[in-house]
Amino acid sequence: MLYPALMAFSSGDLTPEQVRRLHDALQLEENTPRTEGYGAKPSIAHRPFTDDEGHPLILELARTDETEWVFALWFEKGGRPSSELVENHRALFRGLIDELGLTLLEIEPPATADEVGKMFVDPQPGNPEEESFAPVWDLPYDRLDHMWFHIGVRRDAPREVKAVRLREVMGTRVWSVAPERLRNEAEEFLRGV
Repeated sequence: MLYPALMAFSSGDLTPEQVRRLHDALQLEENTPRTEGYGAKPSIAHRPFTDDEGHPLILELARTDETEWVFALWFEKGGRPSSELVENHRALFRGLIDELGLTLLEIEPPATADEVGKMFVDPQPGNPEEESFAPVWDLPYDRLDHMWFHIGVRRDAPREVKAVRLREVMGTRVWSVAPERLRNEAEEFLRGV
């Protein structure tokens, strides 16, 4: 089974020449989609390789629709790549996204604030169905340290990544009825950013 070590999501129109540039930069052969495992359906090309410890890895380019591109580094259970290798691929993915004029949507796991994707959808103004319900805090969290996973952030994520996601949650209607202790801890956390 494959697990994602790093996934970079981006959007934008690419010419056939730019797509060939991606294949060349990632050392992928055209028309070599990954056919097995989670997330294989949008794959357009992949390349298996091994890291310095001999762990099998897969580098992949996928396309989720006409203008959305995914760069991914996969590993097998027990063979997680080193942090250095992941960061080298993060730099490669970001460099290609910038070079080709794509818009970075998110990188998972995020290392900086600009890599955090939007998780919560803002209510649409004027939607009577959304406005007719009072917000209810039905989560079992009253401490910030316990809530990180629920809002899509690892406990060891960089502080600036946590701050982006926390501000997003705090901007929702339900935040107004979150436990006072949690709201206080969130405000204190953001003061330290």
